[in-house]
Amino acid sequence: MPDLQTTHPSPVAARSIRHWPAPERPREKLLQRGATALSDAELLALLFGTGLRGVGALDLARQLLNDFGSLRGLLAADRDRILAAAGLGPARVALLQGALELARRHYGAALRPGEPLHSPADTRRFLTAQLRDRPYEVFCCLYLDNRHRLIVFEELFRGTIDGAAVHPREVLRQALSHNAAAIILAHNHPSGVAEPSHADELITVRLRDALALVDIRVLDHLIIAGPEAVSLAERGVL
Repeated sequence: MPDLQTTHPSPVAARSIRHWPAPERPREKLLQRGATALSDAELLALLFGTGLRGVGALDLARQLLNDFGSLRGLLAADRDRILAAAGLGPARVALLQGALELARRHYGAALRPGEPLHSPADTRRFLTAQLRDRPYEVFCCLYLDNRHRLIVFEELFRGTIDGAAVHPREVLRQALSHNAAAIILAHNHPSGVAEPSHADELITVRLRDALALVDIRVLDHLIIAGPEAVSLAERGVL
């Protein structure tokens, strides 16, 4: 008797979403009940639109979530690993990465140039949305004017999963070019552990001292790891 897990999906299971009863179709369900009513698999199926030969869009989405462990695991995976997954060619990889970037830009719109930073919580939410799922380390700066209004957000250095080299001279040069009065530093830990390293504390102090020479204050240095954000100012480093 064949292993049921290796048999091909039945024609019924592989039917296109457009053949489903209307209340069960992800698009109609979203329009009637809102996006929060859809599961992760249904949202992915809606994004893909179609499945593969013999595999419906929803079954494909469920399989991918299972293979990558979660929606976050899928979206945060390395591009080569995603391309190697069954059913994910360049077109679907582009869809996934485009959707993720749209989400980042949506949250990024909460901090617009010329607006003051209303609370540390707003800054943390913004930086978490920008950095939490990067597979490599990124060092960023929020440049502020003398009223703590945002001038610009920049990614200055990129590295590997283990770290990114930070050059104080470049941070200083960029801060002066933007005529910043204050700055918030941030970087991510792809390991998922937000605890600051000794190197994190050392570079924070070096940047604070270098920028102080030209009257630019370092307000904080935030370390992002997944949904967690650790403030070095709160830890007493600044």
